Amino acid sequence: MPNTYTQFNMHIVFSVKNRENFLSDKIRPELFKYITGIINNQKHYSLAVNGYKDHVHIFFEYNPAYSVSNLIRDVKSGSSKWLNEKRIFPGNFNWQEGYGGFSYSKSQRDTVIKYIMTQEEHHKGKTFREEYLKLLNEFGIEFKNEYLFEFYE
Repeated sequence: MPNTYTQFNMHIVFSVKNRENFLSDKIRPELFKYITGIINNQKHYSLAVNGYKDHVHIFFEYNPAYSVSNLIRDVKSGSSKWLNEKRIFPGNFNWQEGYGGFSYSKSQRDTVIKYIMTQEEHHKGKTFREEYLKLLNEFGIEFKNEYLFEFYE
């Protein structure tokens, strides 16, 4: 569309179903590369994809011609299908329903990328629950505990 200019930087967080620690050091790099491909193939621009044993952070420049919820649906369904085809886990791999979504300005990109790319180090001192609740509170997002991810810590 002519004369339409945007700059949207989206940070999305989602979790493994039942909070299983399925995302091992061995599988994470391949999984994150696969997720990056899904994001870029849908005409968004991946800035950082990383996570830890039980959750994933994606940060990307969002193309407003597409729905965020459809992108996340496609990332989750495509990556779980890919993981299941690899037969790495006993039974079926699934992501929990839902996600957290946060937006940042271009001036915050480097800070967010660094934060996402140091997840393993970050989680030596903080649980995913603590991290997620901090994000929700920092962004002033009202939530009900019964609708949060299932936390088993």
